[in-house]
Amino acid sequence: MFNHTPLATALALTFAVPFATPAVAQTAPQAASQSPAQNAPANTAAENATLPAIGVAAQAEQQDFQAERSTVGAKTPTALRDIPQTVTVINKAVLASQGATSFQDALRNAPGVTIGGAEGGQIGNNINLRGFTAQNDIYLDGFRDRNQYYRDTFDLEELEVLYGPSSMLFGRGSTGGVIDQVSKKANLHDSAEVSAMVGTDDRYRSTVDVNHKLTETAAIRLNAFGQSLGSTRDEMKNKDYGIAPEVRFGIGTPTEVTISALIQHNYDMPDYGVQALNGHPSPVPKNTFYGLTTDRTIQDVQTFTAGIKHKFSDSLTLSNQTQFSHSLTDARETAPQAVLTGPLASSTALTNGNYTTLSPSQLFIKLQSHDRVIENHSLYNDTMLEYKFDTGPVKHDLIAGIELGHDSYSNQAYTRNNLPVVTMVNPAYLSSPAGVTTTVGNYADSGSNEIAGYVNDTVSLGQHWKVIGGLRWDRFQAQIHNSITAPLYASQTNFFTSVRAGVIYQPTDWQSYYVSYGTSFDPSLEALTVTNLTQNLAPESTRSYEVGGKWDLLGGNISVTSAFFREEMTNARTQVSPTEYELDGDIRVDGFQAGVTGHITDKWQIFGGYTYMDAIILKALDGTQGHVPANTPRNTLTLWSTYAITPHWEIGGGPTYMSPRYASNTNYVQVPGYTRWDATAAYHAKKYDVRLNLLNLTNKMYYDALIQSDGGRSVPGIGRTLLATVDYRF
Repeated sequence: MFNHTPLATALALTFAVPFATPAVAQTAPQAASQSPAQNAPANTAAENATLPAIGVAAQAEQQDFQAERSTVGAKTPTALRDIPQTVTVINKAVLASQGATSFQDALRNAPGVTIGGAEGGQIGNNINLRGFTAQNDIYLDGFRDRNQYYRDTFDLEELEVLYGPSSMLFGRGSTGGVIDQVSKKANLHDSAEVSAMVGTDDRYRSTVDVNHKLTETAAIRLNAFGQSLGSTRDEMKNKDYGIAPEVRFGIGTPTEVTISALIQHNYDMPDYGVQALNGHPSPVPKNTFYGLTTDRTIQDVQTFTAGIKHKFSDSLTLSNQTQFSHSLTDARETAPQAVLTGPLASSTALTNGNYTTLSPSQLFIKLQSHDRVIENHSLYNDTMLEYKFDTGPVKHDLIAGIELGHDSYSNQAYTRNNLPVVTMVNPAYLSSPAGVTTTVGNYADSGSNEIAGYVNDTVSLGQHWKVIGGLRWDRFQAQIHNSITAPLYASQTNFFTSVRAGVIYQPTDWQSYYVSYGTSFDPSLEALTVTNLTQNLAPESTRSYEVGGKWDLLGGNISVTSAFFREEMTNARTQVSPTEYELDGDIRVDGFQAGVTGHITDKWQIFGGYTYMDAIILKALDGTQGHVPANTPRNTLTLWSTYAITPHWEIGGGPTYMSPRYASNTNYVQVPGYTRWDATAAYHAKKYDVRLNLLNLTNKMYYDALIQSDGGRSVPGIGRTLLATVDYRF
């Protein structure tokens, strides 16, 4: 089934076998230490008295990387060992330890995730998950986050990554999995924390997190941030701010009401990277920028959520949530379009597969514009019933619900003509070149309506076996109008039934083994955009098979997971001729994934993961058959570890590794692999923390995001960067 590399085989053997005996693993229950930064209540002595002998709680200043539960795998808080799929939970303790403040930086902790660029009418965080695009599979508190913006972590409790097709839980998309952003929640413990960060290359950031108890059952919380970030890349400057209030009523009572909002503004410099040359990214310095100094991407996002949950009894709970969101993006972006052999716009351009003996100093870059104004609206509602009951000796945990959704999208494109040609090496950084004119381009206006019903049952058969089964029925109707681009009008109504099944065997309370099966579907108008000639095709569908194990070792203080998986899209869209597409493609990803998180000792904790992907386009009619899908490396590895050398001082660090990958399905452009090392040192006190983070400490030249268009562009990653952060708690 798999064609393992030596690295993949070694890591698979390492993670596949637990490194503790049952006698050691059953010493005590899970440790529950928290740092002051996590707003833990003061009266935790009784809890700490039951901790295992390794004494995790002795290091009160250390933040805990380990998560026990997740909502992304079952729609309700569920123990990770009871989810028959791979789940990675990246909590705020991991993010704080690494100095990670952006969505993109946070996802470096999720192996199997790669970063794409802003293209195809999409701006913001574009990612691939297990080899498949997940642009429309990003969620915020369980609702699809369609807004096109660069997300921040200032209001996040954690990021939860569910791997594998999951349309039964989330509807359309979710081919490689989903990513759910879990917001911070108001609670009944008064707290306040302010944070200030400064760094090299003019990086400045500040955050505020205030929680206040209003009554015995109500609280309000406010998170806010502001930043001005420079970069080791020339001209890269981001100026962003945001605020996220939440109020909760009825905390601890049968009826709880939550109202929250996220309001964010971004003013960022776009980065389209460098063009390819002779099958690889152009060999220019990492700071080289192609564009105009007056480029900018302005984004405004407003999301409002209201929810009510009523607990009729310990066995019956009804909840209803509504979310409205709006985003506006105004982008004036300039990107490299082609490599020219001469200084004129009419000079010969190098195309895919063409090589040249000319040196980079003799070549030129033709620029093009990516100007557009994009607006998104979304309105979602989810009503869910959870019912726990017994039928004889069999226990059921049943969820059933109805989802309603409406999305609208508009995109007004503009084209700037007569943009200059610049040299490949040491290009001129221009602000407003003469002779440039603007032409109004296509206006796209689209919308969709969705209704879905779902049911999922987790059946416990005795103490050791669980069976999970679920069905979801979706009706997704979408239409699009274009003013210039074909098709001028398209409409689709899709019906699809998604399934999910899993069997879990738990012979003891510290080990769990499972097999699972799931499906997903991707309509042609899923993203409210469409490639002409595909609008009449049925949805693509993907099937996933996974078998794995999860172990809680050292008394539950460390968790180890491993899984083998296969994901295959057997009816992928493929172009047959210039005037025809068919659902006749086949894309398959076989792989292995492993993870480890928790405390090895009371002073040493770890967070890491590894993914091996054997991805191939088994069938295609566009010349890509037998190729590796774009932006899908064979090996990805992330590892982060910290050690408390004293009760107050902590050091740590770790690598991020990614093997070579291709910029597009044509496989003309290969981007080299890399290993990036980061490090940290911190001092923890009762009222404050001081932390230093050194990112890319070896100043490694590597490429972060890949962009498929125009032959394949590659965006250089950040160079060596030093950050200093002070957190103060009131």
